[in-house]
Amino acid sequence: MSTLKSKLIYLYLLALLLSSCKSNYIAKNLDNKFYSNQFTGLLVYNPKTKDTVFNYNADKYFTPASNTKIFTLYTALQVLPVQIPAFKYIVENDTITIQGTGNPTFLHPFFNDSTALKMAKNYKKVNLILDNLSDDKFGPGWAWEDYDTYFSPEKSSFPMYGNVVAISNQDSLQSIPEVLKNHIHLSESNKRRNFNDNTFYYNQKRKDTIEVPMVIDAALIKNLWDDILPNKVSISKYTGKELTHTAYSIPSDSLYKRMMLVSDNFLAEQMLILASSTLSDTLSSKRIRDTILNNQLKDLKQKPRWVDGSGLSRYNLFTPTSFVQVLTKLYNQMPQQRLYNLFPVGGESGTLKNYYSGKTKPYIYAKSGTLGNNYSLSGYLITNSGETLIFSFMNNHYRKSTTDIKKRMQLIFEWLRDNY
Repeated sequence: MSTLKSKLIYLYLLALLLSSCKSNYIAKNLDNKFYSNQFTGLLVYNPKTKDTVFNYNADKYFTPASNTKIFTLYTALQVLPVQIPAFKYIVENDTITIQGTGNPTFLHPFFNDSTALKMAKNYKKVNLILDNLSDDKFGPGWAWEDYDTYFSPEKSSFPMYGNVVAISNQDSLQSIPEVLKNHIHLSESNKRRNFNDNTFYYNQKRKDTIEVPMVIDAALIKNLWDDILPNKVSISKYTGKELTHTAYSIPSDSLYKRMMLVSDNFLAEQMLILASSTLSDTLSSKRIRDTILNNQLKDLKQKPRWVDGSGLSRYNLFTPTSFVQVLTKLYNQMPQQRLYNLFPVGGESGTLKNYYSGKTKPYIYAKSGTLGNNYSLSGYLITNSGETLIFSFMNNHYRKSTTDIKKRMQLIFEWLRDNY
């Protein structure tokens, strides 16, 4: 046997041994009694070498919570242009007809996009089409008792103000939009809104600002528009007639980043609806999900049960392998700086600000997902040797504190960072 061939065999065996040692450390950690009474899955993958670093239950289905937003992000990046399609429209004489695309940024408290308002001001009459959305206002499997919580706004074709009313009571009762101020009652009740109408309640003992979902219907939208553009706007029925022009608003990446950074459910749901506007004037988040799964993601090893954009639903079922596959596609398709900029950064930003911090620089760029008794994290890990590892670490059905789960996960992440 030649010396060169002997050296190659030696190096190959050494690599196998080192890989085995790394896997043994992680396996030993996961075999700890801490994980014995829950369901755990972990896949770690090196996209450069195409090696699986570690695989534990990676082909099993888990409740992903907000890790679902990774699929929503992928969808938006596949079909949406660099600027958000704010709405579709046609102009006939002194009248503009505007049709919603699901754009969530119009008068949103963070984005404060006013594209539709600026254009509408130029016309004597404004016809607004609202009924071109086939989605129900809530996603399948959402908890009905969350109807008055900030993280469960209704879906709609033409959102305004993020579909929530912001209520505060510093020196006096205030609301955004202001036109709903007379619908707010001071109360010591913990209820924030009536179940089926826009009657709101603010606990007078509070000092903070609360956001309460509005009940979205044509009458409310007409009222909101009359407040900002009096006596111009009427609500029209969707006739199927194509509106040939599209108005664009903010850079799309600013929407993606906000959705991922704070795990905004409303933005995620509307992003799928917005993405569906590239397929048809009839908006349907199911249609765009099916289209993506049957085309760009037809090679997934385990097809997910994907029912919403945010991950609020416990009907969602995904495997760690599916998340790693999609994250790998993003890694191969996008410049690294742009990609990492869209994700929360361990120890620095968003939902990861208080966890997974590096010693001198960040090493985790990932999306978390949290529901009662479920916590997952999927994304990118940068090792001290400069390698990029793509991972999905999913935990379901535990009865411990989520903080303890995160601490245990961090031990594995730090070991990978320092030793791979």
